[in-house]
Amino acid sequence: MRHYPKSSLSFTDDVPGARQWAVSLDKTMLTYFEVDPNCRFESHTHESEQITMVLEGVLYFEQGPKVCAVQAGEVIAIPSNAPHAVFTKEAAVKAIDAWSPVMAKYR
Repeated sequence: MRHYPKSSLSFTDDVPGARQWAVSLDKTMLTYFEVDPNCRFESHTHESEQITMVLEGVLYFEQGPKVCAVQAGEVIAIPSNAPHAVFTKEAAVKAIDAWSPVMAKYR
């Protein structure tokens, strides 16, 4: 086991307007994001399955013409290699993501 005190969870920048920290084991990873208003993660894919829970605000997930608004307390599950974009509108968002397998980008 490894304990991560709050002081060890340092933010790193992701896309402009988004910060995150990550904790991982060999096969599973957890990330915590704080995302500013009017921020966008352009359409992308990744091998990892992604499960996102919004803690505060509303996070919008876009897949083609479909947009899904995920509100605080709600969860969205994204399969491996599914193209998607993510964005905020007028409110900031706090969210956590669970990933498997671990993405080298966030280690």
